[in-house]
Amino acid sequence: MKDFKDKVVVVTGAGSGMGRAYAMAFARLGARLALNDYDKKALADTVTLLPPGTKQSVLSNAFDVSDRAAMYAFADDVQRKLGGAHVVINNAGIEGSSLPTWQTTEDEYERIMRINFFGVLNGTKAFLPQLMARKEGAIVNVSSIFGLIGSPSSSDYCASKFAVRGFTEALMVELHESPISVHLVHPGGIATNIARKPAAQAFAKHYLTTPPEDIVEHVIQGIRKGRVKIVYGRDAFRTWLGSNFLPQRWLNAIVWRELKRSHDLTHYQGLR
Repeated sequence: MKDFKDKVVVVTGAGSGMGRAYAMAFARLGARLALNDYDKKALADTVTLLPPGTKQSVLSNAFDVSDRAAMYAFADDVQRKLGGAHVVINNAGIEGSSLPTWQTTEDEYERIMRINFFGVLNGTKAFLPQLMARKEGAIVNVSSIFGLIGSPSSSDYCASKFAVRGFTEALMVELHESPISVHLVHPGGIATNIARKPAAQAFAKHYLTTPPEDIVEHVIQGIRKGRVKIVYGRDAFRTWLGSNFLPQRWLNAIVWRELKRSHDLTHYQGLR
């Protein structure tokens, strides 16, 4: 897909960060938008910020992407009011516990999997029939560079992003000979507000520096050019290189050395 004018683009997590940047970019390209976010006010703010003349072709709905019934109801609204989706950007996600595995509760693992993985699954399953009916479309699922490597104090987040990666790579194969393109995005350190917990602030300041508008433009070009895997942002390329070409033991040592500069490591005292 190369032209997005009058195409219907679905974006989850559109209330801030990359989601808002996707909404703004596709609006400028003349797309009609179906926007979601859990935060009703943030979502309304995004709609307000859209370029003049584009707001009349926007459908927005605030709900939790882990709510399967709500996602399917949203898809029904998109079909009824906008004629069905052409592009689906499964972008919504939350941060993890910022704690080591032994201090992360099972409830925290379940919560992040519901949103970061099942949110992507729900968005894909709800809208895929519309793309199939059109015999045209693109699905963009957002993982992370922490879907390429493991990171300390992030086992819950990594698990959810590796799950997105595995699901999306399987979907790519299933749709390989179809007119529907599937794209897997591994953002590096993008300047969003995802890292809100006190323990993650040093990491956010040091690492989350790439403007969200930059990766969004990169993803749009990736859709146009048919790139199935998109790795972009602070430290993204070298992370991809390490995950593909270094022995795991070497990679573990490098990740530990790099991330201990910006992580609170008090939880690991006594283990070394």
